[in-house]
Amino acid sequence: RSRSSSMALLTLHRQQISWTLLLVLGYLFYLLLGAMVFQLLEKQAEAHSRDQFQLEKLKFLQNYTCLDRQALEQFVQVLMEAREKGVNPEGNSTNPSNWDFGNSFFFAGTVVTTIGYGNLAPSTVAGQVFCVFYALFGVPLNLAFLNQLGKGLNAHLITLERWVHKSGRVQVQCQFVINFHCVKTAESLFPPLVFSYVEGWSYGEGFYFTFITLSTIGFGDYVVGTDPNKHYIPVYRSLTAIWIVFGLAWLALVFNVGADMMEKFLQLKWHKPDLGLAEGAATKLEEESDGPSIHIPG
Repeated sequence: RSRSSSMALLTLHRQQISWTLLLVLGYLFYLLLGAMVFQLLEKQAEAHSRDQFQLEKLKFLQNYTCLDRQALEQFVQVLMEAREKGVNPEGNSTNPSNWDFGNSFFFAGTVVTTIGYGNLAPSTVAGQVFCVFYALFGVPLNLAFLNQLGKGLNAHLITLERWVHKSGRVQVQCQFVINFHCVKTAESLFPPLVFSYVEGWSYGEGFYFTFITLSTIGFGDYVVGTDPNKHYIPVYRSLTAIWIVFGLAWLALVFNVGADMMEKFLQLKWHKPDLGLAEGAATKLEEESDGPSIHIPG
């Protein structure tokens, strides 16, 4: 019987690993699919808007030697329209595309994680319709993936905690706690340092961007890889999208622990008067325990 139980547990463990692997592969495939479709639908339209904007700038420089209010308003309107379509007015038409594969992959990640910076959005009707259905199925898939990833991280933490709490391992336990907090501190402090170095931000701005991103608030005031005066490596934004996914899982654990502590604290404060009444009732029952008692069937 013990052998059959072990075989059943082994089979269950293999099924769980297979399901986790399938979920990871499905998640990555979904992001890759979204990146390719967004690139296909948006890159050509962006190139047309970019060329049209450069043509308008050339006409403005040739036709208006003396700037008046009406010309200024028209040029400002052109700038606003170009900005809304994701075209950066600074520089020239050689600026990198917002819809190359790396940026499209990054955008797909911001859609399924519900960050939504707001600095870039599909401008074609086909792209907008696809974005709706892509988010409709991608957001639940992202939640399932993060849930599975969080369970895996939590299981490893529980295993380590049980191991270090065994007798005779007090020194190891203290060292583990110290190392664990050092790792968590490094995870919190290292990414802002990288972003501040690459983007030219201050460390406070990098830390602000990191938290606003991983908390899925996503104001869009700071977005990586958008400075036209900088030369980024091609996979910079794709690596950032992958970091966001794992950072979301880690921050979810932090939020869960914080929510649990907050809930216990609020319950303690809420039930504190009731605990006093309960202690008084218990004392009263103990004082009256010498008298006759009545048994009430449950």
